[in-house]
Amino acid sequence: METRIAVIGIIVENRESVEAVNTILHQYSRYIIGRMGLPYEKKKMNIISIVVDAPQDAISALSGKLGRLPGITSKALYSKAGEKQA
Repeated sequence: METRIAVIGIIVENRESVEAVNTILHQYSRYIIGRMGLPYEKKKMNIISIVVDAPQDAISALSGKLGRLPGITSKALYSKAGEKQA
């Protein structure tokens, strides 16, 4: 199965959703290469970056599940490595 490298940016504005975020990340832990979290108290939010090596559909599903949580914004940025060449 072909995989892609991606960074998933997650902004947490609702702390009540943190447990759900961690549950979803645990479900996809086999794909996670690294994780960095930054609290930003000035704006009362947390910023999390997740680096994954996964099939494109798994990356999309992970980002989508996170983004549907209340107070959570999630976007994926894909590496060009692994793209199909024309």
